[in-house]
Amino acid sequence: MWSIIQAAGWPIWPLIFASIIALALILERLWSLRRSVVAPAGMVDHVLAEYRQSGAAPEFITKVAQQGPLGRILATGLANVKSPRPVIKESIEETGRVVSHDLDRFLTTLGTIAAMAPLLGLFGTVVGMIEIFGSQTAAGSNPIQLAHGISVALYNTAFGLIVAIPSMIFYRHFRATVDGFVVEMEQQAVKLVDFAHGERK
Repeated sequence: MWSIIQAAGWPIWPLIFASIIALALILERLWSLRRSVVAPAGMVDHVLAEYRQSGAAPEFITKVAQQGPLGRILATGLANVKSPRPVIKESIEETGRVVSHDLDRFLTTLGTIAAMAPLLGLFGTVVGMIEIFGSQTAAGSNPIQLAHGISVALYNTAFGLIVAIPSMIFYRHFRATVDGFVVEMEQQAVKLVDFAHGERK
C-alpha cells in the first residue's frame, strides 16, 4: 500500500484525507439513521395507549419528546392536540423541518466529498501529465521521470473514483432514508392527532 502511495505522489494525500472523512461520516450516519433510533416500530401505538390513560399531560409530552426524532414530532402533535387541525398540521410540519435538518447532519459534507473526489483525482492526473511533459528534454526522455508521471496520473484518477463512487452511493441512500423517515413520522403524528380528535379508533 505504501508503495502505491509513493507512486501516486503528493496529490494523493488530499484524497486519502477525504476518504478518511467520508468513511467516518458513512459509519456515523449508518449508526445514527437506524430505524430503532429514528422511528422505533410500535412507538405510536405505545404513545396512543398512554394517551388514553393520562391524556396530553405536560409530563407525558416531555417524556415522548425525549424518545428521538419521531418522539419530537409526536410530542408536537400532542402539545397542540386541542388546536384546530390546520394549526396542528402546521406545527407538525415545522417540527418535521427541524427534525429533517437534524437528520441531514453531515450529508452536505459527504455529498461535497463525492463531488470533489473526481476533481482531486483529475488534479493529480494533471500533475502527472506535467511530469510526463517535463521528462522530455532535447537529449530525449527520462524514463524514470516518465514512469513516475504516468503513475501519478493513473493512480490519482483511480483513487479519486474509488472515493467518489461509494460516497455518492451512500449520500443518495442517506438522503432517501431521511426523506422517507420524515414523511413517515409526519403521517404517524397525523394518525395520533386524528385519534385524539376522535376521527380514528
